[in-house]
Amino acid sequence: MPNTSPTLPWAALFDMDGVLIDNTDFHVNAWLQFAQHHGRPLTKDQYVENINGRVSADAMAYVFQRPISPGELIVLTEEKESIYRDLYRPHLQPAPGLLNFLNALKNQGVKLAVGTSAPESNVRFTLDGLPLRPYFDAIVDSSMIHRGKPDPEIYLTAANRVGVEPARCVVFEDAFAGIDAGLRAGMKVVAVATTHTRNELANSGAALIIDDFTGLTVQSVAQLVTLI
Repeated sequence: MPNTSPTLPWAALFDMDGVLIDNTDFHVNAWLQFAQHHGRPLTKDQYVENINGRVSADAMAYVFQRPISPGELIVLTEEKESIYRDLYRPHLQPAPGLLNFLNALKNQGVKLAVGTSAPESNVRFTLDGLPLRPYFDAIVDSSMIHRGKPDPEIYLTAANRVGVEPARCVVFEDAFAGIDAGLRAGMKVVAVATTHTRNELANSGAALIIDDFTGLTVQSVAQLVTLI
């Protein structure tokens, strides 16, 4: 008989951009401004298809259509992210319903982690600016991994850091690359319809699609890992 005790550990792993905060449009505009400044015109569709959810090394290589050296990557990434932070700073706020949901998860003893393709400067900007950092038991950013999403490394690393096996982890993601990363890690995925519509996410492999965290219960998510 399977053990379905509610005391079994499970974890909720969150992407940051487009999930903890609804900032996709600001990242799009920042990338468009950055690319235009460098004479590399970019469209929103190109951003969604080739940049959203991916680490900076992959995104920059796409924009410039060539490999980017480590030193150059640091400079270019901070230039782009500075544009983004200036655009989004007046609007910085948690996603609707997020704080209530995080508090409910903590009260139930669920392990929480962030797995983001963002650089550390943006992690500080978001998690300390709101502040959200105290909610999380582990934070994995782009500097801590070798392979970006859709490779599962980032979520496998997050699961390892909170001490929960992948099969008992639920990933919250907005981007197809991130959804794929969660699925490849052997985890259940909740898709947040910020970057993509519900229709676009319908065949993504996500076990649940939400608009935001308003009204989302711990029980409804725990059911995805058959703990209740």
